Order: sequence, then structure tokens, then C-alpha cells
Amino acid sequence: MPRLLPLALLATAASLAVGLGPSVAAATAAAPPAYRAGEVVVQYRSGTPTKLQQRAQRSSGTRPTASAGPQTRLLRITDGRSVHATARALEAQPGVEYAVPNYVAHASDTGFFPNDHGRGAAGGWRRIQWNFLSGTGIDAPDAWARLLHDRAPGGRGVTVAVLDTGVAYRFARPYRRSPDFSPAQFVPGHDFVSRDPYPDDPNGHGTLVAGIVGERTNNFLGVAGIAYGARIMPVRVLDAQGLGDASAIAAGIRFAVIHGARVINLSLEFDATVPPSEIPEVLRAISFARSHGVVVVGAAGNEAAHRIAYPARATGTISVGATTEHVCQADYSNWGAGLDIVAPGGGADAPLPDDPAHCRPGGPPGRPIVQLTYVGGLGRFGFPSSYEGTSMAAPHVSAVAALIIASGTIGRRPSASAVEGRLEATARDLGAPGYDQRYGAGLVSAAAAVAPGPARRPTR
Repeated sequence: MPRLLPLALLATAASLAVGLGPSVAAATAAAPPAYRAGEVVVQYRSGTPTKLQQRAQRSSGTRPTASAGPQTRLLRITDGRSVHATARALEAQPGVEYAVPNYVAHASDTGFFPNDHGRGAAGGWRRIQWNFLSGTGIDAPDAWARLLHDRAPGGRGVTVAVLDTGVAYRFARPYRRSPDFSPAQFVPGHDFVSRDPYPDDPNGHGTLVAGIVGERTNNFLGVAGIAYGARIMPVRVLDAQGLGDASAIAAGIRFAVIHGARVINLSLEFDATVPPSEIPEVLRAISFARSHGVVVVGAAGNEAAHRIAYPARATGTISVGATTEHVCQADYSNWGAGLDIVAPGGGADAPLPDDPAHCRPGGPPGRPIVQLTYVGGLGRFGFPSSYEGTSMAAPHVSAVAALIIASGTIGRRPSASAVEGRLEATARDLGAPGYDQRYGAGLVSAAAAVAPGPARRPTR
């Protein structure tokens, strides 16, 4: 039976230990409104007479308050109708080119910034979680603010299944729950290695991956998680050495679908010598998940190869490559046809033929991905200093997928293909313009993915 390569990561452990600390309520800070209540902006076609403009305003129950440019007026709604209903009424009038809400912008540093300490004082997570920030990472703070505004903080209401080495989710000797998780964050999972209902983590990899997805946030402890309001379903399919077989993975995928997961994260890969014909149970399980509207995300692999590893390469899986702190392709990340998107994985920049100016191949590597997990054995938690890999990149995308679903940006129950389309359409373009085989659709952007309004999907 085909077995997996060791985990899709490069890891060493050493860091400061973190003890148990106080807990406070989850954040409920208000985000700025999406648009001004009671206002619309109308653009009249060039040459539209003033009388025709006034007739359009009377018919739509509005009056002008300011000019926003040539033939453009800011209108105040006077008849009590909603902003969108008024905009539609205006667009039905002769001479109106478009009518839209008066959307609100905000300074780029006014997102939600939690108080998690990292290795220091309140808010210290920003010093080490470069991968969550704008510029170097996925711009999580603005996404968090958007979700607070949408009353779905941190992706509340969505379940993400983490198929991995298990998660440090409970107290059961010799295991301990990570101090930056709470029992309420988990739904029942399963262990397909030991074949019991308790997916404890003997390795630490699964705990770190789950932390990227949804480590508890704004509790004065540890660091942040992207979809911190989502529920995590721990499903153990890999053993203590990070190895697992196709039958366990297929069973884990089906378990996650049947038990209500909306997103499945696969930070694992098969050896390149294993063809798809040898893992039909995994491919069928992924197809089963996709047919039930479940988003499946996979790590592209860490061989620096011009190919995407399975199961990320499988139809119905979003394949994720890795970028560095310098926003460059990571030197270990697989690439090629079938790569869908990239996300932070840490480490050194790849020596690319047409090197972007921001890449630094041969120079000091960028920082690793930092999340709370084991250091020095089971039950001892801290910040391992060298986790790098597409295993770390994949849960960024899984978490953003959860935020998209929770936000309702593309509907209350979007299909898996709609979520994938949104991720790709809102990604930050890197490398060659549009889609390319090193960066796919680009770097996943949490803020853009949950922002209201349409987005254009890149062509391949």
C-alpha cells in the first residue's frame, strides 16, 4: 500500500517554553461600516441635462449633497429606502451610467490587531507572525476586522478538518492540550492510525498546522490563528514519524465530510513515484468531498520539483505552494502545471530565472512560520524556530477558505468551486502577470477574499 513521505515540512525544534496564562473573552471590537448609511453615488452620462438628473433624483427619493467629480453626485436618500434599492432605482433612470453605495475606506493599519503576547508584551505576535501581516503575508488583520463587522468573528460557524498527526486538544496522559487552545474550539474527530476516537498528537506537526488555522486569539497568550472563530476537527492519519497510508487518508477525508467539515486541510504528500492509479481510494474520497461542497486544500510538496505532489495535484484539491518572508517562491516549494495558489511557508528564496527584485537567493533566508506546538517533548509547548514548508502554507489557505464561507461574501452556502474561485480571484499577483506555474493565481489575500464586491479570476 502506498505510504506518504515524511511530513511536508522542514522542521527543527528549539525555543522558549510558554506556560499557561490567563484567558479573556474573544474580540468583539467593531469594524468600520462597509458604506455610508443613507447615501449613494450616482454617475450621469456625459451630456445628461440637469432636468433629467433632477427627475432621476425625484423618482428615486434622493437629493444631492455634494459633487464627487464631473457628472458625479453624492445623493442623500430621503424616502427611507435601502441603499441598494435606491441604487437600483437610479440605474433604471434615463441618463444614469451607474449608482453605487458610498463605500467607506480606512487606513491600512486600522484592522483588528489582537493582544496575543508572542514572545513578549501584548501584541507581540506581530513581531514573529510576519505571515499574517500585509506586505509579507496574507493581510489577516483587515480580514479579521471585516469578519467582526459581519458578526462572524474569526470564521465562526465553520468547521475545518485537520488531517495530520493529530492535535494537542485534550488532557490525557501523556498528552496535554495546548495552552492556546480551548475545548470549545474542537468538534469530535477520529484517530485512523490507532483506530480510536482520540486523535492525540505524538508529533507536534498537526498541532502547529491546527494552530495556523485557528489558534485562540486575543487572549493575552501565545500567538494568533487565522480562522480563530472556526471549529477544528482533528483527524489523525499520520503516525508519530509523520507517515500514513492511503486507506487511512481516504477514510479520514470521508469521516470529515460525513461529520460536517466545510474545509479539509491535507498538509501531506505522496512520493513522486506514486501515480494516481495507485491511490484511487484517496482520489475518490476527494471527489466525494468536492461533490458535497467541501473545500479540500493540499500541500504542493517540498522537493523543489517541477511537479505538484499528490494529493494536492488531484482534481478537486486546491494545491498550495510556499512563499518566503520576501514574497518570493520558497526554494523547496514544488511548482508547475496544477499549482493553484501560494501562501507563506517560510525559509530561503528560490533562485528563479527571472528573479524578481524582492527575491534574495543565496542571501540570508527569511524567517520560519511560528506557531505554538511541542518543544522538547509531549506536554511542553513553545515556539519551534524552523518550521518551513508547504505544510505550513496549506493551512493559511484552508483558514482563509473558512473566513470566506463565514463571511457570506459569495453566499451563505457557497460551493467548493466558488470558494476556490474566490481565493484565486482575490490573490495578490506575483511573478509573471496573471496565472503562472511558480505562483499559481498568486499569494492568498485574506482581506481581499472577504471584502464585499466581485473579483476577477485570473486566466490560465
